[in-house]
Amino acid sequence: MKQYRRILSAALVLLAPPALAGADTVQQPAEIVSTANDQSAISLTIYNNNLALIKDRRKIALPAGQSQLALREVSARMWPETVLLSGGPEVIEQNFEYDLLSPESLLEKYVGREVGVIRSNPANGTDLPQQQAKVLSAEGGAVLQMDGHIEAGIPGRLVYPDLPANLRDRPTLTMLVQNEAQGPREMELSYLSQGLSWQADYVAELSADEKRLDLSGWVTLTNESGASYRNARLQLVAGQVHQVPRRELVQADAENAPMPLAAAKPAMAEESMFEYHLYSLDRPTTVLERQKKQVALLQAAGVQASKELILRGSEHYYKSERGGLEEKVDVAVELEIKNEKAGGLGLPIPAGTVRVYKKDSKGFLQFVGEDSIDHTPEKAAMRLHLGTAFDVSASRTQTSFRKLGDSTKRNNAYESGYELKLKNAKDRPVQVKVQESIPGDWKMSAESAKSTKVSAHVAQWLVDVPAGGESVLRYTVRVQM
Repeated sequence: MKQYRRILSAALVLLAPPALAGADTVQQPAEIVSTANDQSAISLTIYNNNLALIKDRRKIALPAGQSQLALREVSARMWPETVLLSGGPEVIEQNFEYDLLSPESLLEKYVGREVGVIRSNPANGTDLPQQQAKVLSAEGGAVLQMDGHIEAGIPGRLVYPDLPANLRDRPTLTMLVQNEAQGPREMELSYLSQGLSWQADYVAELSADEKRLDLSGWVTLTNESGASYRNARLQLVAGQVHQVPRRELVQADAENAPMPLAAAKPAMAEESMFEYHLYSLDRPTTVLERQKKQVALLQAAGVQASKELILRGSEHYYKSERGGLEEKVDVAVELEIKNEKAGGLGLPIPAGTVRVYKKDSKGFLQFVGEDSIDHTPEKAAMRLHLGTAFDVSASRTQTSFRKLGDSTKRNNAYESGYELKLKNAKDRPVQVKVQESIPGDWKMSAESAKSTKVSAHVAQWLVDVPAGGESVLRYTVRVQM
């Protein structure tokens, strides 16, 4: 109750008319300005979705009683409703002032008021005596009334008598506070802000036998918050934190012999936090305004990988007659990386882009493809689509098609026959994984090689194709829609 009475008392003083206050104007509390020079510590926790938690610790000397505390160099994109001041005085009222000083905003504040105008002498360039002008409008440019006429545009230099109180050169959080005893106090300002984001990028160098790779991960920080954060403690959260939608107010030969695997080395300390993963940098770092900064995330050597050639079909093949025409089919090149300690990795991997390189015959690195990955926990697998095979090609031909059953009874059953030709122009044999997506209830009625039902709607074959040769896969499938 005591706290509420104090707040009510302060509010009555602020709202009281001059006659009741005993003066012609309401006496405003003295403003105490705090800058980044007062900071004793600052920490950033940055999330995946353009969101950050900023904790700004400052030591500020405050007088006893009521005062206006102006906290400068805060994020210009803060959410003021998330502000929490810990260890400080009692906060009665707060305002986030983001109307920043500029020629345009200054002119706008002086609409209806007088400014000085200084023209130059065209003969010698010296300044002429200052004239007074009234600002009539600042919309799309200045409209001034001076010397009994109206001028559109600025006929010289404008001179302003003072700076409007509500116009700041930097984003500022002002607070009306009640302090019990004067002297320095250490307080922490915490708030959520947009404008800070991070993304992970990975570089992988594939070994000559394409069975191992060296993996390095980097974090790219982007700061568009309107403030700089010097010597900040940095933490990153991987995972999707739920937010309520907001209404805005204003990323086996010697060559093939197994090698000892080194454990992955995280450059940033990692821990599980709630249902997310938290990565912490073990040293302070500075993130400047309008800066992209890269920080090492992980290093891993000799990570096990496997390359696959995959041909994937589509469900629409089994619903209609294709006319017996041969169709060219792409054979995809994919790389699978198992996130396991036994395979040289075994770390929670944040979502990002993986770029893969391999050395050519002369030892020069060449780019062989990239793909994005989702957040990948330990013991899961990452699959990268790197492109389309050049020397391994394929074509599909529908060899038969008929509708089964009585169409009047809406019995949508079909039987389709297909032939897949796989050609290999390489000087060594390859294996192609054929995966066909088949809709409805289906059953193979004939096939030249045994298939595997890997899921409810996927049939799979492993087809060996000889060097410089061709393999043919034939199958007939019945589908009930």
